[in-house]
Amino acid sequence: MKQSCRPMPKLPSSHQSAAVRLPITEHQLSMTQLPTIYSITESEIDLNDLLARITLTSTGAAAIFTGMVRGVTARGDAHETEYLEYESYVPMAEAKMKQVADEIREKWPVVEGIAIVQRIGKLYPKTPTVLIACTAAHRDTGVFDAARYGIDRLKEIVPVWKKEVGPDGQEWVEGDYIPKPGE
Repeated sequence: MKQSCRPMPKLPSSHQSAAVRLPITEHQLSMTQLPTIYSITESEIDLNDLLARITLTSTGAAAIFTGMVRGVTARGDAHETEYLEYESYVPMAEAKMKQVADEIREKWPVVEGIAIVQRIGKLYPKTPTVLIACTAAHRDTGVFDAARYGIDRLKEIVPVWKKEVGPDGQEWVEGDYIPKPGE
C-alpha cells in the first residue's frame, strides 16, 4: 500500500487552540500493517487521539517525547523567547518522516505503532511543537530507545525551519546536520 499524507487544513486563528483530531488516512498502515502516522500540521497535537491510533490490543507500553516552546532558554546564550515560527516544505518533510519511521521499524522490529507529528506556524511558550510516540508489547523491548532515535533523526533529516522571536529581535535557528549524498 502506498503511503501518502495530506497536510492538515489550516484553521482560522480563532480556532488554533482547539484540539483537532488528525483525519485517519491510508498512510497510517505500514507495509507490515502496523499503525504509522507522520504529519506536518498547524493544528494542536492531540496526544490521546494519536495514542489511540497507534495502540494495538497487544500494546503494553508507549514511549512518548514531546518538544515544547521554551519561554526562557538558560543553556548557552541565555535569552527569552516570545514565540517560534516553524516552516516546512511539507511533501519532503513528510517523506523524511516516513523514512524515520521505516528506520525505527528496521532497528526495533518489536515496535507496534509509531506517530511522528511536527507543528508549523506561530507557536508560543509552553506549546508542544513535536511529538514522537512508539508503542510496543513491553517497556523493556527498546521502545524508549526507538522514540529517542525518532526525535534525534527527525532533527537531523526532516526539513523544518525554526525562527526564534524575542525581545531582542529574531533569528533563524540552524541545526548542525549536513545531509550526506542520497539522503
